[in-house]
Amino acid sequence: MTAPRVAPRVAAVFFGRPGAGSFNAAGVQGLARAAGAHGLTPEVAWEADPARRAATVAALAARADLVIAHGGQGEAGVAQAAPAFPRVAFAVTQGRITGSNIACFEVLQEQSAFLAGALAGWWMKGEVAAHLSGERVPPGLRGRAGFAAGLRFARPSARLLTGFCGDQHDPALARAWTMAQAKAGAELQFAMLDGGRPGAIAACRDAGLRAIGNVRDWTLEDPVFLASAIADNGVTIEAAISAFLDGRFEGQRIGLEAPQAVRLALARDVAPELTARVTALAKDVLAGVVEVPETYEGAEWAP
Repeated sequence: MTAPRVAPRVAAVFFGRPGAGSFNAAGVQGLARAAGAHGLTPEVAWEADPARRAATVAALAARADLVIAHGGQGEAGVAQAAPAFPRVAFAVTQGRITGSNIACFEVLQEQSAFLAGALAGWWMKGEVAAHLSGERVPPGLRGRAGFAAGLRFARPSARLLTGFCGDQHDPALARAWTMAQAKAGAELQFAMLDGGRPGAIAACRDAGLRAIGNVRDWTLEDPVFLASAIADNGVTIEAAISAFLDGRFEGQRIGLEAPQAVRLALARDVAPELTARVTALAKDVLAGVVEVPETYEGAEWAP
């Protein structure tokens, strides 16, 4: 008689607080989809303190077969913890670190951000656009680089007010930075935030800026959004669990070729000719005619 198959022990850590922000929300949804599809009961941990990330990852690894660190904030913690647990697989979403028991799974936010930057350049009447994020983690830097390159592609003369306020989850801080960007002449803002986004949205409304969101389709939720650079990171958790269960634990990168995961969503008031230009540019990116850079060499901005 064959012994019953034992389900692997899967754990996931999210860096923030439950219910705050679209990035973590997308990850939670992806974990739920994967758990349902494979009959798993994952352990979930939340870690809002950057100083405790490595310890939290290690604590999960002590009782798991697969640990998923959701977001680029998890790179350093996994890099510290993984060598001590050689029999545990570690997945980092939106990460690029390597190791014998580490694999990274990412959606290419920089590709949809590039389209967002191009749309901004074509749409603006003035010459100033803004970008705002919290922590200077690698995926956030790549997203900023994509937006800056798209803006430069569409309007080389444009000025970009780009900065990292230091916290993904602080609405008051995001509001203050957004109001300062508006005062400095910005006409629209591309924000890569999580729990802090409500502050940026409120400031955009008050100051008359249009917003460009990320991760999910914000144009369906608030008319202040001109567009949203979708990068559904929940699919990275699904991909990580599938790869582990299939015995092919290798990293994956998912871009515009998978529009259900990566695309630029447009508000209904975006002119048809701009929609056509964005569609054509996406095809050029996929064909390799236009390259999306991963680094930004321009000036930084702060209030």
